[in-house]
Amino acid sequence: MESGFFAMLFRMKYINRWGLMRNTRTESLSEHSLDTAVIAHALGILRNKRFGGSVDAGRLAALAMYHDAGEIITGDLPTPVKYHDEQIRRAYKQVEAEASWRLLSLLPQDLREEYQAVLLPQPGDEELWRLIKAADKLSALIKCIEEERAGNQEFTQAKLAQIKALDEMRLPEADAFRAEFLGAFYKTLDEQEA
Repeated sequence: MESGFFAMLFRMKYINRWGLMRNTRTESLSEHSLDTAVIAHALGILRNKRFGGSVDAGRLAALAMYHDAGEIITGDLPTPVKYHDEQIRRAYKQVEAEASWRLLSLLPQDLREEYQAVLLPQPGDEELWRLIKAADKLSALIKCIEEERAGNQEFTQAKLAQIKALDEMRLPEADAFRAEFLGAFYKTLDEQEA
């Protein structure tokens, strides 16, 4: 039986983010997912090495890699719409879950359980999802920094919103990532190598 699961996943590159914003460079869902997975993995390592944690950084990276997979079907709903009120937020969560189930239905039956574990929230993963949310915010913050560095002031308020959200999360590993790694995103390649 032929499966369309991976063909659908590879369509992430066609879903653009930040649809209501003027972008100097578009960012695809595929790019964002990899960026978020890389950052989530780093947050897991920071937690384990510096903050007494014992999270599975590999699982964290896998969850982050698939965290927006449902948007292949739903598209990227702009933040002002998605979070306008609690009723819309709940409805969208349901739409996202149904989209993930639709993706799962494209897999051969013997593979579904493994992918369900990364496409749908699982009991006990709540702390991992907090770290993924922080990684998602950090990825958005980096996009805002890149846009500002390119002269696009359209992202100034979005940048402030990401900083505020990260501050409110009170996650020491996210704070450490910002303190140690974010400054390099303000530099040119030559400045980073100096």
